[in-house]
Amino acid sequence: MADLNGLHDDEYFSLKELNTAVLEDIDNFEVWEKLVRATETLDGGLNRNSSPNTIHATREIYNRFLAKFPLFFGYWKKYADLEFSIAGTESADLIYERGVASISNSVDLWQNYCNFKVETCHDVNVIRELFERGALCVGLDFLSHPFWDKYIEFEERQEETATTNVFRILNRVIHIPMHQYARYFERFRQMSPFQPISELFESEIIDQFRGDVETELGTDSSNPEVDRTMRTRLDNLHLEIFHRTQTETTKRWTYEQEIKRPYFHVEELDEAQLVNWRKYLDFEEVEGVFQRTSFLYERCVVACAYYEEFWLRYARWMYAQPDREEEVRNIYIRASCIYCPISRVSIRLTWAMFEEMTGRVSVANGIHEAMLEAVPGHLETIVSRAHLHRRQGGLDDAIKIFKEVLDDPQCSITTKGRVVAEWARLLWKYKGKPDEARQVFSKNAHWYMGVGGFWISYFKFELAQQPDPKQSDSQYKRLRQIVDDVRKKGQLPPSIVKDITHTYMEYLIEEGPSSIAKEYMELDCEVNGPFSINITHKAKLATDGKPETTHRRMVLENGHPGVEVNEAQLRKGESPYTKYYLQQGEQGPTGSNGQSAAMRFS
Repeated sequence: MADLNGLHDDEYFSLKELNTAVLEDIDNFEVWEKLVRATETLDGGLNRNSSPNTIHATREIYNRFLAKFPLFFGYWKKYADLEFSIAGTESADLIYERGVASISNSVDLWQNYCNFKVETCHDVNVIRELFERGALCVGLDFLSHPFWDKYIEFEERQEETATTNVFRILNRVIHIPMHQYARYFERFRQMSPFQPISELFESEIIDQFRGDVETELGTDSSNPEVDRTMRTRLDNLHLEIFHRTQTETTKRWTYEQEIKRPYFHVEELDEAQLVNWRKYLDFEEVEGVFQRTSFLYERCVVACAYYEEFWLRYARWMYAQPDREEEVRNIYIRASCIYCPISRVSIRLTWAMFEEMTGRVSVANGIHEAMLEAVPGHLETIVSRAHLHRRQGGLDDAIKIFKEVLDDPQCSITTKGRVVAEWARLLWKYKGKPDEARQVFSKNAHWYMGVGGFWISYFKFELAQQPDPKQSDSQYKRLRQIVDDVRKKGQLPPSIVKDITHTYMEYLIEEGPSSIAKEYMELDCEVNGPFSINITHKAKLATDGKPETTHRRMVLENGHPGVEVNEAQLRKGESPYTKYYLQQGEQGPTGSNGQSAAMRFS
């Protein structure tokens, strides 16, 4: 942070304290807001006479804040006003340009920028050019009337061209479904009789009407009746435009009235707002007008900037349009690099796939590397990167990625266990070597006794193998060994042990040898019976590995062999069964949703 030696002690310490709080919790908007507000009061309010240190500190804080939250249009205006008071018009212009580049569809920001330009610039053409840029960016907004009013007000001041230019603006606006469409049309119709016919419609339509009228009247254009008839017909055509705009406005009003927060904020939107945006986008996509649909998406991803689903939907919709590669890339970049939290991996992995598709493999790999730098050991990203290398360089390149992860001392044991399982899967699926895959599983099993993903993958792998006709019971023996290891040696949650065992029991019924009945019944008692007869689980709880030890301890301590009772918990009103159910992987007698936390094998 800048040198703040020019500040009073209380200002310096307050600003430094807030800056430290921001650095400790970079996503906390409230702390950021306090820091920005604190800068606004430095030296009693910034101006050209403020100290260089104060000015530098203010600029640095605003730049950092708006880099983190670029969609807060009000703060861009505040920053521009500060720059105007500090350094003048050109500096304020630069801030406004940065602002409209960051949030190009903000009606308020464009209105403020254009108003600022009107007040500080004397070149009519420069101002008009800025209004035209704004019209392209926000002119289709349902609530864009303040901007159009400002544009019309500006043209009304230009005495020589006022009538012509105002009428041309109105002629554009009457086609746009917006909140105050009717008053624009009313003024347009009032001005129409005083405009040349050539200004009332496109030249092709006018030429067609003129030819039809001259033919009907049997006269040429010098006859005043031709002019009157044409004006009447063009007025009727304008009425048709009005009714069409009215209809389009009414259709959109259904969705617009449900938008309670059209601007960006860090707080979450309620579900009703999200549903409304989904329905509104559905509607506009069905209407099929590219410009209006893309504009609505831009509005949506401002209000819903932190919601990955809308960025993904926007990118997918844009991808379906012809010749829009750069637009798609821009959507992914904005979502991944600015708005969506790093925990939202789908948007970034889809972006990587898009870049791979366009031949930019190094960019796709860079996306993966950046994600792993921000979230080290993220399994989905590791697997995605390995398969990227497999597609582009072969199986050995993918395995090399997995080995790098396994050699990383900072990577968690859970991630490593899942990576080993993926490595074995590569050998099985892509190399066609189940024996090599089995070897990877068996050699590493003792390292990952507590990694559920490893054992689930191991079990599913063996379950999917075709039985060897020469050794009819080979698959049965391997599966039984896995289940025994899981039940007796593993440190897995009881819910996972139960699910693996249940699937194994289904295998015994459908594919097991003739002698499995006794084994099945024993497993049924162990897994589905009450805790008091769960010998294997009791053995694991005992310090000496004997189930009798656990049984005796519970009887002595609680007078009951199946549930541990804690007197302190009872005095607090807590159920003595809570711990038992948690040990079983459940939230209550039937689990949080009426069933165990099941492992899905389908």
